[in-house]
Amino acid sequence: MRGGGRGFGGGGGFGGRGGHEHGEGRGSRGRRMFDGGELRLVLLKLIADEPRHGYDLIRRIEELTGGAYAPSPGVVYPTLTLLDDMDLIAARQAEGAKKLFEVTEAGTQHLAENAELVAALFARIAEVGAERARTDSASVRRAMGNLREVLMHKLRDEAVPIETIHQAVALIDDAAQKIERL
Repeated sequence: MRGGGRGFGGGGGFGGRGGHEHGEGRGSRGRRMFDGGELRLVLLKLIADEPRHGYDLIRRIEELTGGAYAPSPGVVYPTLTLLDDMDLIAARQAEGAKKLFEVTEAGTQHLAENAELVAALFARIAEVGAERARTDSASVRRAMGNLREVLMHKLRDEAVPIETIHQAVALIDDAAQKIERL
């Protein structure tokens, strides 16, 4: 499961690590990763860039968001079926039971008609990926892990005085306030 970053549809987020479970990427403010036909346009654009399998589309969206979101197969495959029914993509058999999806002429036209929205969607996807990169750095994770380990080690000692616990809490609160002011 993935989470983090700002979501689509305005100032809402989609953190909370909900992106994988239901493919809707509901965020910390209850917004979906993609509204209405946005997922259709994202998938169509990715297929127009190069023919793709359903799983490849899921992984590509995950890559573009820096791992912050990956739509579920339960959302992607029905959307691909809809795009096929709308004659915007065509499926052909490849590698056993896998289907390779290609854009049709109607799909190319649909993308051209929605070029501004597609550009805005991919700009927002890039923003999510950039935010994820800023907030998910290895050094921050390492420092947070160190803090956790030190605290767990200190608190395992049954003889730790309550004053020591209060001092640790005060230090953590102080650090949080200083980071907030950066």
